[in-house]
Amino acid sequence: MRLLSALFSLFFFALISGVVALFFLFQYYAKDLPDYAYLKDYQPPILTRIYADDGRMMATIAAEQRIFVPIKAIPPRVSGAFMSAEDQNFYQHAGVDVFGVARAAVTNLRNFGRDRRPIGASTITQQVAKNMLLTNEVSIERKVREMILASRLEKTLSKDRILEIYLNEIFLGNRSYGVASAALNYFNKSLDELTVAEAAYLAALPKAPNNYHPARDHDAAVARRNWVISRMAEDGGITEEEAQAAMQEPLQTRSRDEAETVVGGDYYTEEVRRQLIAQFGEKPVLEGGLAVKTSLEPRLQRVATQALRDGLIDYDRRNRGWRGPVAKLSSLENWLAQLKNIAVPAGGEAWKMAVVIGVSAKEAELAVIDGTRGHLPWAEMKWARRELADDKFGPPVTKPADVLSVGEVILVDDVTTGPDGKAYPVGTYTLRQVPVVQGAIVAMDPHTGRVVAMTGGFSPKISQYNRVTQAYRQPGSSFKPFVYMAALDKGFTPSSLVLDAPFEYVQGPGLPLWRPENYSQEFYGATPLRVGIEKSRNVMTVRLANAIGMDAVVETAKKFGIVEEMPNLLSFSLGAKETTPLRMAAAYGMIVNGGKKIAPSIIDRVQDRDGKTLWRTDMRPCEGCLSPSWSPDLPTPEIPDMREQVEDPRTAYQMASMLEGVVQRGTGARLKALGFPVAGKTGTTNDSRDAWFVGFTPDLVCAVYVGFDEPHSLGSHETGASVAIPVFQTFMAAAMKDKQAIPFRMPEGLRLVRVDAATGALASIADKNAIWEAFVPDTEPKEGEPRPILDGSVTGEFAGGVNVPAAVNPDGSEGGLLIDGQPAAGGASNPLPQPITTEGTGGLY
Repeated sequence: MRLLSALFSLFFFALISGVVALFFLFQYYAKDLPDYAYLKDYQPPILTRIYADDGRMMATIAAEQRIFVPIKAIPPRVSGAFMSAEDQNFYQHAGVDVFGVARAAVTNLRNFGRDRRPIGASTITQQVAKNMLLTNEVSIERKVREMILASRLEKTLSKDRILEIYLNEIFLGNRSYGVASAALNYFNKSLDELTVAEAAYLAALPKAPNNYHPARDHDAAVARRNWVISRMAEDGGITEEEAQAAMQEPLQTRSRDEAETVVGGDYYTEEVRRQLIAQFGEKPVLEGGLAVKTSLEPRLQRVATQALRDGLIDYDRRNRGWRGPVAKLSSLENWLAQLKNIAVPAGGEAWKMAVVIGVSAKEAELAVIDGTRGHLPWAEMKWARRELADDKFGPPVTKPADVLSVGEVILVDDVTTGPDGKAYPVGTYTLRQVPVVQGAIVAMDPHTGRVVAMTGGFSPKISQYNRVTQAYRQPGSSFKPFVYMAALDKGFTPSSLVLDAPFEYVQGPGLPLWRPENYSQEFYGATPLRVGIEKSRNVMTVRLANAIGMDAVVETAKKFGIVEEMPNLLSFSLGAKETTPLRMAAAYGMIVNGGKKIAPSIIDRVQDRDGKTLWRTDMRPCEGCLSPSWSPDLPTPEIPDMREQVEDPRTAYQMASMLEGVVQRGTGARLKALGFPVAGKTGTTNDSRDAWFVGFTPDLVCAVYVGFDEPHSLGSHETGASVAIPVFQTFMAAAMKDKQAIPFRMPEGLRLVRVDAATGALASIADKNAIWEAFVPDTEPKEGEPRPILDGSVTGEFAGGVNVPAAVNPDGSEGGLLIDGQPAAGGASNPLPQPITTEGTGGLY
């Protein structure tokens, strides 16, 4: 009896000591615990979603790919699966599952000394405490602090709130944070669409997502999923029949359908990201769950991207030659495995890799990376003359063996029709290589500035550098319309004559004479302004700019947004000042919209996670638009036009008409095949380094630029007409398909007069070359009245009241226009031009 009493006393003492020790231990570890009060109102970081104009998803921006779903919206099947897998007694315990801790302790004792990671018995509450407030350190101290925080969280937050945080925070692999994001990324479903098996698979992932990959670790993933299903049945969440059926269900993931997302808008998306971060900061964009509505139109984006890629490929084949295979296999043994180990060149992701397994007189036999066989006809590789250094080429190729050899790994693309228009058999390919030339295309609504399509290069895999917004290049002759508009503003008319004759310009001490030339290297005498813009005459453009003064040209360029600042140098009248395709598109948009100021925009609206609008592009007031009710008897709300009028609408229409003439009779004549009203201007800089075409229909403007990132000649015979217009034509043909063609809108205050398109003189009834020209009333040519010719020496009044500057520099300094070696009498207000080339020649086209 005494022994039992002693043992009981010892046990009681030990128990009391243990409790006291445990109390002090908890008190010790409870010091400096993180503040958990913020979890009451905690909003987890969620992704920012970017939408196209039609409401389809373009992309997401996030530090963690998460979609927040309130606990009331999470189906019991999903939440029950996670509780069965992670915490069966979640709604019974007070933060710590004592029985679970005991089981884990026994298991860890058994595994002691076996070099196994200790297992825990963390409840969902403990996991929230660890994930939100602590670290992943494996230690007794962290575990004790976790248990203390869990018990306190249970007193502060409801069970549903704790479960809500857990299900939205947990990382489940595949870039998925939270159950909603995981359901989309693994199964392309919302939570309420998940089957029992799919919910169980997601619940199997929290412990180790990388160990249960559905493809790489398929068997382990199925076994873990089935274990969760059995736990769900054990807990009464599903019946035994449902459990057996779920276990038999194959584990199949599914990516999002292309119809549900927009592809091909990578450059656009990146520009949206840049603008969002610049306006709202990085943290709100990465974690704030913004909803961003853009102006991108998916169909136009798709055709713009394809048009640019096709144009760059065509140029590359025509001018750059074959740069060789991707790699070469030492043998064809186990060729498929070897092929899969070769990295696809950046930019070639849309094509297939293949290895040449045979070469005959007419074709090359291919083994393709998808495991099939194919053939590459001679017609699809006859362009592939070897490219050498310094823009030189190897000998001409006459047969497939001159291009390819067995074992070479190449890029190919499916092709169905040959150059002769005949259909190819299935399994026919064309030879591909990633172009070294780059380019850009941008399209916008000229009335609002909304950018509907933007592609800033051949592929964002090569570079994220967006040439639409970031590449400042000389626009060449595509700048000329703004010189001519400045002249129209000063009283010139489309029929005004300017002398197209040789002259020299003194650039200053030690500098050579500048002798601008036309692309044809010929001169054409007295020429109407219309013909000057249609045929892109350089010399008469310089004379015109000299006559009206470069200050007027600079002011026009600035008010149309082409440049922020520009030196008033005469050479800049030929497009020597760098600008971007986006600025040029907006400037041309202001021509066709009647001279209204527009600012390019790619974002229509930004809303926060609660749907509140934070920012929108269109800030016009609209009384009645937000009326709670509407009936047909009420008047339609009127939205005021708040655009600034930067150009006389009559001048803008005259220029639009002249640019339409570029297509009808000038350097853009190839576009007549489109069959609907279109206008625009080519641009080619010195040595053909940059090629442009900027053009428009009445309701769509598009700018195309092609050039090398490191300035380099495109080829002595390449121009905007040969390089940029094909891209523009392909895009516009697709963009206007099935749309009704309308003429350009003419404002009031103009008089249409029939004139000869080549001379600008009044046309006779029988004149087959006659066009309807738009004139401000009383400025049209008069019957029997001579038309003055601007030749650089005219002073005083010109037709329409043009005041031409005096000829000699007021300060007597060197510099000025020479005609036949003598100082000219016009254009004295212009300072010395910037040298164009070392020879002092022009040649912009």
